[in-house]
Amino acid sequence: MNVSLARHVGAVAREARARAGLTQAEVAERVELATEVYARLERGKMLPSVPSLLRLCRALGVDANSLLGLVAGTPPQWLAPAAPPSDEPPALRRLLRSVRRLGVAQVNALTLVARFMGPARTTRGSREPDQAAR
Repeated sequence: MNVSLARHVGAVAREARARAGLTQAEVAERVELATEVYARLERGKMLPSVPSLLRLCRALGVDANSLLGLVAGTPPQWLAPAAPPSDEPPALRRLLRSVRRLGVAQVNALTLVARFMGPARTTRGSREPDQAAR
């Protein structure tokens, strides 16, 4: 999901709803969505399907182009080109995407595991782990 687009759609929908003097429940009913789902849409946490987008435009009296940020002469912010591919291996990029979805406690636990998996650290007077096992 394009987060920037979702936030834009949500902000425009919220402004149009306020101008129309409607509640979220009223718009949700007109768009045939659950109130909780419509609230998520306004918060920029989801994007509507195309049929829901069309019903939303009708219910709020807005043009789909403005709802999507497609104004003449200026490319929408959500359409900005993606960052160039990095030289990191695909496995590392997949791992980073997974880590970004973790909660704070999970990241802390993963950090502890990573410390123990990393290169062995030696302190003064201690031997390398491989030497200690011999």
